[in-house]
Amino acid sequence: MTTTAASSHHLSPAFPGRAPWGTASKLRAWQQGAMEKYVQEQPRDFLAVATPGAGKTTFALTLASWLLHHHVVQQVTVVAPTEHLKKQWAEAAARIGIKLDPEYSAGPLGKDYHGVAVTYAGVGVRPMLHRNRVEQRKTLVILDEIHHAGDSKSWGEACLEAFEPATRRLALTGTPFRSDTNPIPFVTYEEDNAGIRRSAADYTYGYGNALADHVVRPVIFLSYSGNMRWRTKAGDEIAARLGEPMTKDAISQAWRTALDPRGEWMPSVLRAADQRLTEVRKAIPDAGALVIASDQDSARAYAKLIREITGSKATLVLSDEAAASKRIDDFSASNDRWMVAVRMVSEGVDVPRLAVGVYATTISTPLFFAQAVGRFVRSRRRGETASVFLPTVPDLLTFANEMEVERDHALDKPKKEGEEDPYAESEKEMEEANKEQDEDTGEQEQFSFEALESEAVFDRVLYDGAEFGMQAHPGSEEEQDYLGIPGLLEPDQVQLLLQKRQARQIAHSRKKPDSEADLLELPAERRPVVSHKEMMELRKQLNTMVSAYVHQSGKPHGVIHTELRRVCGGPPSAEATAGQLRQRIAKVQEWATRMK
Repeated sequence: MTTTAASSHHLSPAFPGRAPWGTASKLRAWQQGAMEKYVQEQPRDFLAVATPGAGKTTFALTLASWLLHHHVVQQVTVVAPTEHLKKQWAEAAARIGIKLDPEYSAGPLGKDYHGVAVTYAGVGVRPMLHRNRVEQRKTLVILDEIHHAGDSKSWGEACLEAFEPATRRLALTGTPFRSDTNPIPFVTYEEDNAGIRRSAADYTYGYGNALADHVVRPVIFLSYSGNMRWRTKAGDEIAARLGEPMTKDAISQAWRTALDPRGEWMPSVLRAADQRLTEVRKAIPDAGALVIASDQDSARAYAKLIREITGSKATLVLSDEAAASKRIDDFSASNDRWMVAVRMVSEGVDVPRLAVGVYATTISTPLFFAQAVGRFVRSRRRGETASVFLPTVPDLLTFANEMEVERDHALDKPKKEGEEDPYAESEKEMEEANKEQDEDTGEQEQFSFEALESEAVFDRVLYDGAEFGMQAHPGSEEEQDYLGIPGLLEPDQVQLLLQKRQARQIAHSRKKPDSEADLLELPAERRPVVSHKEMMELRKQLNTMVSAYVHQSGKPHGVIHTELRRVCGGPPSAEATAGQLRQRIAKVQEWATRMK
């Protein structure tokens, strides 16, 4: 990514670009670099991977304009994931003189248009209609968020059938590819050293590069823990602290309890997020905030809570229909503080003023998380920061700490026996993350339970792979320290400020008498959140040690496990905490050493 925008002097003065998207004075360095590579190589297929907010639309339309201007193609077809996005593409194209029909359904295209904007679902319904159009005239096909072509076998097959004859194809994506192994049409796969076929991008511009170039905002993640209590289907009442080591089912139930609008966790987090928004608006006066909800009922309840907290109405976006698109556009053009949206309405929604987010959904795929966070990183001027509020859930904290990790789509995923791939989410969860509708799909029946009560505790701040802060009650001086971070900061200033805030917290904590230390007063980096995968590895390690000791001692497995529980305390291994498992591992090691 060393190419700079200064090299644009190689292009004709008539180059339809200089500022093809309307407001910028020149192409960004990565856009210029990608353009020069394309113009030099003239490939039929080109895959550009660029982080959300980097300007993929600008690059694609600049390229489309160049191809039309040089008569390489005669028309353009844009394929987008949603109805809202295809209209957004048509509006962006119109600003540079390319007229796309976002309402096209069948028949000849009006003479005033240079092409059409359609959805993957639309192509899936009538692939031959689009194939006929592509065969009649030389066509550039722009496949936006190309991973959606793998959402279902029929969509992928339809895209292949419809656009195989295209003169040129440009595939775009801004997020990690799918965790399944469905091949994506028009994407090249190459074997790596391990023999795994991975997607090969023609040009990559990751979040780390974009952050260094001040193209995107640095993201500050504020994580909240707290005590949860719920009743299972069997009638048992369970209490647990969000973020503590527990089974996957228990994590899911505690997470859903936290997001229940009737508890105290969501109101506390929304109140904190609104305080953060107020601070950010001191430097970014039109900054807005977005809550990403799981379903319609929760979204309505969150909007009601926001009105009670702020005294102002939140914009509510419940589905990907025409009225929803208008509400998003109206919010984007307004100075309103809050919007609440459901599920995939977050993907591709271009509201540059969004600077504060609340992740209030139980979807936990890296793809969805990256798309959701991508709504807040689009930078308009140097120094803007983004803030995203999260529940303390191991998977989410892992994703937050890996913001700069670039991943490709792998077709082959060999696993060692007993190994769990943290990114190999279930097919059902992946489908859920990519749904466009927001009606009740019955997912709540997966773990039937009743949320009883919840409370929020400020847990930690995550930034650039590091963790800061000590646990604190909502409204406390310690929490306010982090909510009050200025909204305009350079990335290195964010890191320095967080280090200073934590040092001040630690110094203040040491002066307090023990009676006042009602929360775990340890720095965040000394309070690691143990993931489900790590818990599995600890149980596996314990079972391996016990099996070895069985051969050494001649005692049955059950007897050894019972003795470990008697000596070390705690529940059976399946319910034991990470600390209890480590203690038992150490104890059985001690026994084995004594027998040698």
